[in-house]
Amino acid sequence: MDGDGLVVPAGTERLRLRRFTAADVDALVELDSDPEVMRFLTGGAATPLATVRDEQLPRLLGQYDRHPGLGCWAGLDRATGEFVGWFALDPSADGDEAELGYRLRRATWGRGLATEGSRALVRHAFDVVGVRRVWAETMAVNDRSRRVLAKAGLRHVRTFHVQWDDPIPGTEHGEVEYELRAQEWAAAQGRPAARRAR
Repeated sequence: MDGDGLVVPAGTERLRLRRFTAADVDALVELDSDPEVMRFLTGGAATPLATVRDEQLPRLLGQYDRHPGLGCWAGLDRATGEFVGWFALDPSADGDEAELGYRLRRATWGRGLATEGSRALVRHAFDVVGVRRVWAETMAVNDRSRRVLAKAGLRHVRTFHVQWDDPIPGTEHGEVEYELRAQEWAAAQGRPAARRAR
């Protein structure tokens, strides 16, 4: 929890996680303006300011109250306070599952922060929120993200193909889905699976 009693993942030795606010528009626009950051999402196209301000950020802010403990959090360098990107547990409609995601500034790549933050969110999803499954998808050719998902404890469950109106390079190789279920998490921790409070 944060200082206001809100459910926020604990973070890590190097990362502090906090809720987004309306003041984070510029940081999100800058993050999505890097063609390499967006390579496997939009083919490198930036997200327009209006989309971030009027669509994405309001959706993120609305999730906090609808699904306590799930959502998207700003990742800050614990030593400097600098915005490094975001980490997410996007809830399913009933909140029983969460889609793991992250997006980091290119300047922070190669330091293990994606794996570190993803592991913290997986732990939070099962031990605090009590979801039954954490899953993630990425392009089959996105080797870096696939390694992060595996290091976070998720396993590859399928490769599938989607018809896109405007495919980006690599689409022809398909998408991959990874998952980790509550029973598997509990077994890896050497304890019974937690039950979600209803």
